[in-house]
Amino acid sequence: MSLRNVPLRVSIPLLVLLVWVGVVLLVPVLPLDPESINLQRILQGPQWTGWLGYDDLGRSVLDRVVEGGQTSLIVALLVVGITALTGTFIGLVSGYVGGVVDLLIMRIVDVFLAFPGILLAIALAAVLGPGIDNVVFALSVVGWVGYARLARAQVLSLKSRDHVAAAVALGVGRIPLMLRHLLPLMMAPLIVEATFGFASVVIAEAGLSFLGLGVQPPEASWGSMIRDGARYLLMAPHLVIAPGIALMLVVLCVNLLGDSLRDALDVRATPSRNE
Repeated sequence: MSLRNVPLRVSIPLLVLLVWVGVVLLVPVLPLDPESINLQRILQGPQWTGWLGYDDLGRSVLDRVVEGGQTSLIVALLVVGITALTGTFIGLVSGYVGGVVDLLIMRIVDVFLAFPGILLAIALAAVLGPGIDNVVFALSVVGWVGYARLARAQVLSLKSRDHVAAAVALGVGRIPLMLRHLLPLMMAPLIVEATFGFASVVIAEAGLSFLGLGVQPPEASWGSMIRDGARYLLMAPHLVIAPGIALMLVVLCVNLLGDSLRDALDVRATPSRNE
């Protein structure tokens, strides 16, 4: 891969994501009215007054796509933050303490891995009921496992290094040793894992909303918009195309940035100065 292609590979996905985040942050000051019903504009296609057309209640699809982007961003940030912190802490303790604690935690991880994550999230969301809070909780319950396994594997490879043995010999306690000598060296793979986890949460939130287990009307979600628009796919395809493209672009750009970040942080792939 030519080096001149690297900036373009990174800049375009980053620009798309910055536009997404910027628009979401500006929602309180933008002249949006995603819940305004206009019966005279039912199922109208894109036009100057509505760039993405109107839905089955005459509501602006553009306004609702922006509101759905806000929902996806909030859920993704909350879930990734909760799962990354929880899973990293559990994996750090499991890998460093070892013994019975490590065995018990790994058996719990195996139990979670025995069920497909999205199916377990659907079951939890169905039991708890629809709503954005329950979606965050359901996705957080099943999302910490990957971070825990990765953190444990990193700890097992790091705790035998010389600087860790020197810290132990100097009498450094377990908690300061884990936080100061192990955690900083684990951050690179955990950040990459969080990047891909972010894209997975966006898809999972859209999937739960598509099934009616996510945010409820009149609030908008890309998944619920696709579900509602599927009934009018032949006469008003813009109801599905607009949120579908938004979802595809966000997930694709996050994954591309994750790939670039993984390549940048992989020291084995970095050419030496002597080459």
